[in-house]
Amino acid sequence: MRALLQRVTEAAVRVDGEVVGEIGPGLLILVCAMRGDTEANADKLAAKVAKCRIFHDDAGKMNRSVSDIGGAVLVVSQFTLAADTSGGNRPGFSTAAAPEDGERLYEYFADQMRGQGLTTAQGRFGADMQVSLLND
Repeated sequence: MRALLQRVTEAAVRVDGEVVGEIGPGLLILVCAMRGDTEANADKLAAKVAKCRIFHDDAGKMNRSVSDIGGAVLVVSQFTLAADTSGGNRPGFSTAAAPEDGERLYEYFADQMRGQGLTTAQGRFGADMQVSLLND
């Protein structure tokens, strides 16, 4: 699985103008299941993300995790993380998991983030989503 983490002070995802997920301070996580990924990959990624020390401590060093700061996570499916641009100007996505596997692993990953004790909001798999965020 691949993930892109963005520290945020707030983030939201909308589908057809309706907010389907939003958080305050924490992480926006764009996640993509790759062909051949399993629940074990999602477990490993969720544990790593929850412990990733990318928030500042009192000394200004990036030494705290999203859990340490009491932050939340917004998990959004993003198949374009599987993009292969080596063959020209149009990316290929053949390394992304099939939609049914991608959705199953996306939902599983979000559940694993909850299992890490994190408040977790989600986008809607396969939907045309508009994501807004305020970078931190």
